[in-house]
Amino acid sequence: MTSFNDFGLAEPITRALTEAKYVTPTPIQSDAIPVVLAGRDIMGIAQTGTGKTAAFALPILNRLAANRKPLEKKSPRILVLSPTRELSGQILDSFRTYGRYMRLQTALVIGGVPMGRQVRDLMNGLDVLVATPGRLIDLMRSNGVRLNQVEVLVLDEADRMLDMGFIHDIRNIVSKLPKERQTLFFSATMPREIADLAAHMLNDPVRVAVTPVASTAERIAQSVILVDRAAKPTLLIETLRAEAMGQTLVFTRTKHGADKVVRSLNHAGISAEAIHGNKSQNQRERVLAGFRNGKIRTLVATDIAARGIDVTGISHVINYDLPNVPESYVHRIGRTARAGAEGIAISFCDHEEMAYLRGIEKLIRMPIPVTDQRTAPHIGATPAKHHRPNNGGRNGNGRNNGRNASGRNGGQPQRQNGERPHGQQARGGEPGNQQPRRNEHHRNDQNRRAPAAAQGPAAAQGAPAEIAGVAFMQQREPRRPHRGGDANRNAR
Repeated sequence: MTSFNDFGLAEPITRALTEAKYVTPTPIQSDAIPVVLAGRDIMGIAQTGTGKTAAFALPILNRLAANRKPLEKKSPRILVLSPTRELSGQILDSFRTYGRYMRLQTALVIGGVPMGRQVRDLMNGLDVLVATPGRLIDLMRSNGVRLNQVEVLVLDEADRMLDMGFIHDIRNIVSKLPKERQTLFFSATMPREIADLAAHMLNDPVRVAVTPVASTAERIAQSVILVDRAAKPTLLIETLRAEAMGQTLVFTRTKHGADKVVRSLNHAGISAEAIHGNKSQNQRERVLAGFRNGKIRTLVATDIAARGIDVTGISHVINYDLPNVPESYVHRIGRTARAGAEGIAISFCDHEEMAYLRGIEKLIRMPIPVTDQRTAPHIGATPAKHHRPNNGGRNGNGRNNGRNASGRNGGQPQRQNGERPHGQQARGGEPGNQQPRRNEHHRNDQNRRAPAAAQGPAAAQGAPAEIAGVAFMQQREPRRPHRGGDANRNAR
């Protein structure tokens, strides 16, 4: 399809598209719209910024225009689920833009705001309801919404909803829907968990994939800077000052980390704001509005909060912390190079994040150019276990629609075997800090582990106290060589 007129959409829709200057459909729209118009279930895969919202909104609006009917109290005809408040708001805005001449009844159901108005909006029924799963469950429990009249279910950013722990909420919601319905999955990536869930929810779906799974936009120049963890704040300041920056989106792994970065930038004279789940809805909307109109040039965000950021002017994405879920990297850098523009993605990687970097490169099937700015590049990285967070549904991050998916520890790898952060030494090894007793035990431990023959003459000349200590430890070894005259050992 080369024009939106080729789809045969209702006149009110094409008129709205013309006013919005929509002329040529994107690949995902060209492939998905005819399938949805035909009433088929769909599994649509496209990276962010490719027009997924219009791909499902336009055929849904056409369905409503062709089949007008009285609304049932507390019941929506179309239900759209998305992971975050910001993304939900953008989806509803798209429905209202494309359907401005259709007299639709629409509403937004999200957390962070009072439920009273949402209950009133639902009272007389709706054509389109856009919701986050957590707040929708709240309304279901309070009998504020009924889902027995839903004709079409849309899951947008389905992979992120699973990452956030919404899996149980989604299954609960689906169990209340009519079996005879149309179900649409749209996602930027398609991990195996999504495919398994879709197999149970979709009925003979058509798979539409305009880009390979977990691919990154070709128009994004990607790079990695290896850096000491303690040097990240200074490196960020230098990068923001040195680069010819447009609007910049900085990603941190935790909410606390986002606030800390903002304080560091403000202290250096760089204006920045943070957006994350601990901010009120009014604060988030104010910050997003300032970022969209260009008043805020640098925005620091967590993965969850950033999923609703659709700003065409973002020139740079900086991963201050690498994500511990490789698919999140694709989502992050997809915030730039939108609407045909080019973008730059810069990632800071400390020695504890090297395993995350390897996981990302494996996922996107390409190496990322690396610059090493560490003070001790020879120090190896401790493998960090990248994992998909399991947040426990509504008892975890799913409920608040914005808590970082990594939990309090931000998904940072745990130190193993007494590992210390880069740049720190054990006290016994610090210059001028003499601790004979600790060093003596250390030598004893080495002597105990090494075979006597391997220790050589130097070991035989050790201090008597050391020799006695080694002998004592050897007597306490749980496994000793078998001795022929040991009757008790033979009895055991």
